[in-house]
Parts: sequence; C-alpha cells; structure tokens
Amino acid sequence: MAAPALHLRGLAMEYVRGKPVLRGIDLEVGSEGLTAIIGPSGTGKSTLIRCINRLVDPTAGEILFHGQDLARLRGEALRHARRRIGMVFQEYNLVERLSVMENVLSGRLGYVSPWKYPREDIDRAFELLDFVGLSAFPNQRADSLSGGQRQRVGIARAVMQRPQLLLADEPTSSLDPKTSVEIMELMRDLGRSQSIPVMVNMHDVELARRFADRIVGMSGGTIVFDGPPAALTDGELKGIYGGEGWLH
Repeated sequence: MAAPALHLRGLAMEYVRGKPVLRGIDLEVGSEGLTAIIGPSGTGKSTLIRCINRLVDPTAGEILFHGQDLARLRGEALRHARRRIGMVFQEYNLVERLSVMENVLSGRLGYVSPWKYPREDIDRAFELLDFVGLSAFPNQRADSLSGGQRQRVGIARAVMQRPQLLLADEPTSSLDPKTSVEIMELMRDLGRSQSIPVMVNMHDVELARRFADRIVGMSGGTIVFDGPPAALTDGELKGIYGGEGWLH
C-alpha cells in the first residue's frame, strides 16, 4: 500500500492551558478522495484543519505530510511546505479590489515574483476559471461577485498552487443550499481531476453523506467515528452530536 499523504499522530491543541481543544488525534489520509469532518460546534474541527497547514501551532503531536513533520518546521521551510497545501476559507479571503484573474493567479505567489506570471500560469488560470464556471468573469472585481462566485474563485486560487492536499474550512456555511451542493460537487470533482486528497470541515451531515468518500466524526476534541457515508447511522450520529430528537 502507498504511504498516506497525511498522517496525524497524537495531535493535541490547547488555546488555554488545561483546556484541550484537540485531544491526541490520530488520523491517516490517503492520496485521493474527499474526507468530510463533521461534529458539533466547538469540538475542534476548524482547529484540526488549521493545525494541518499551521495557521495555528499544535501543542503536541506530529503532522506528517508526505513524510515531513510540519509541526517541526519554521521560517522558510514552513513556507515551502505550505505551498503544497491549498486552503479554501469560509469567508473566501479574496483581495476584494483585485480582479478574479488576479485573485486566482495569487495562488502562485509562493513560486513566482508578484505580477510576473509565466504564460503557463496564465493559461492554467484560464483553464481553472473555466472548470469552476467563471470563464466569463476574469476581469470582474472580486467585490462585485456573489458568495458562490467568490467561493469558486477561492477554490480556483487554492488549486492554482498545484497542491498535494486541499483543505476547506466550512466552505458552504455562508451559502444557500443549491450553491452549497454546487461547491461540494466542484471540490469533489477537482480533487478527482487533479488527483489530490480533499479534507472538508462541515456542519451539513447530508452534504457530507452525498459527496464524501469518507466521514470523520469528532466530539469533544476526539475522533468518535471514521468510515464511509453508508456506515454513518443514526446511532453513530447520536454518538457524535448527542441526543436524538433532532435526527428526524
């Protein structure tokens, strides 16, 4: 078997001493497929995603990304490692005054000088805009777009990095149901077409069931479920979220 793209070992995180948010997470992610991370608010889903790309520093544990421990990296070594991890944010994180094309091309800033993009990068940006359904909007300012369009730009920008892992932190929470389905479909399809694993932190269980190849359920800072969507029964959901009156 091929080595996992990502292997978390004993990952722990405390924002306040003595109050752990993540409690010794062990998790392997393969080289393909979409993994949805679900669980109640405050259980550590966003912190897990943000630890992986070192937006926050873990308190303990290892983050082995293609064999390299990201938790130990600093400075230039960390910047180089981050180039290989694409990130899609809940609130898009676009540069509002820049055009769609400029925002997408900014995904290459870790590799090239600002605004001196080679022709192959420009061609690839146009291809990605076509893939995400924004081929008619390259010169449109980001602040003139709808929420769904902004998220499509954010996804194209992340894939523009040519990442080996794509992370998404609640990418559909600000979107309507129809657009949420379109965004999840887009991330699944991009992961498959680019042959990269995708990890999505999300609240919508039905979206997770529909689009994920694997679901990881978290509760109280630990993993309490890990399996295919078909195995996510009402009993498992009760174990993840507690209670049962909300199930039907």
